[in-house]
Amino acid sequence: RSPARDSSTHHSLQTPQSKVKMATIIAQQLSAGLTQKSRTVRPRSVAAKARSAVRVGAVAAARPNYFPGTTPPKHLDGTMPGDFGFDPLNLGEDKEALAWYQQAELMHARWAMLGVTGMAAPEIIGNPFVEGPLPNWYDAPLWDGYMASPNTLFVVQMFMMNWAEVRRWEDMKNPGSMNEDPFTGANKGDTNTDVGYPKGLFDPMGYAKDPSKMETLKRKEIANGRLAMVAIAGCFAQAINTGVGPVENLAYHLADPGHHNIFS
Repeated sequence: RSPARDSSTHHSLQTPQSKVKMATIIAQQLSAGLTQKSRTVRPRSVAAKARSAVRVGAVAAARPNYFPGTTPPKHLDGTMPGDFGFDPLNLGEDKEALAWYQQAELMHARWAMLGVTGMAAPEIIGNPFVEGPLPNWYDAPLWDGYMASPNTLFVVQMFMMNWAEVRRWEDMKNPGSMNEDPFTGANKGDTNTDVGYPKGLFDPMGYAKDPSKMETLKRKEIANGRLAMVAIAGCFAQAINTGVGPVENLAYHLADPGHHNIFS
């Protein structure tokens, strides 16, 4: 049979009714396919949005904030120990400045903890190696019982502190470069680059071996250090006004809180 005849026979079989029926079937299939696609895609998008909302909510709930209900600055992402989102003046927007502020706060916190201890300890326990009562911290620079004159101690302290601070500054610029002790060789080969937390010789109990414990200790240290900075400021103010140490001031206040206080 000729192709022309087959073609004419095929067209003759496609009646108007069959064409309408075929078009209806195709339309139904397309509609069903689109509906099924929408049913499968939409729940996924809704679920994804729900999961994202839950994740953001969980992060927000876990993120400590000094003023609940406010949004912390973007440059304070909660990764630093003791980060409560406090930077009302946006001083830490510069990353280099923020790293410097972090180290400055850490050093001041440690010195404040040592300072408060040094202020209170002589009043509480005294010193069995020194005859007579020790002066309070306010009068300590004028005391004549030291092993050397105050001027000599000051010069020695300046040289020693300068050496230590220069090494700390170099470690900030190149983390890990100052790990090895130049005199004893201690910490040789130490690859620690966590600035401000030298570990090794400064971690004789091995607390830093557990990363989770280390992070907890960092938060506790900066929290106690901030409290010590507030406390030492109070010691300064008390000594300027009363001329005595913190322990004597505390005892004086506890003896009659109603009359011996900041307003009296």
